[in-house]
Amino acid sequence: MAGKKALTKSQIVGGLADKTGLSKKDVANLLAELTALAYKEAKVGFTLPGLGKLVVVNRKARMGRNPATGATIKIPAKRVLKFRIAKQAKDSIK
Repeated sequence: MAGKKALTKSQIVGGLADKTGLSKKDVANLLAELTALAYKEAKVGFTLPGLGKLVVVNRKARMGRNPATGATIKIPAKRVLKFRIAKQAKDSIK
């Protein structure tokens, strides 16, 4: 596994095009639409079966430290997106 790198977008598109028989343009459009749908539905959560899901998490306000000056600062509460990996995806790296 050493020396292997993550797939690039063009490698993903090419691999999916070869496996499905679709054109690279069609696969790229499908990925773009899937991404747009995930962004649109992110507020309520978005699931990719077998891969994972986007979930909204409410972070509490907390105290932090400015690394440059060491001064204590208040970090406000905010909503963030997290991606929770599906069990099958976690098990695939064992």
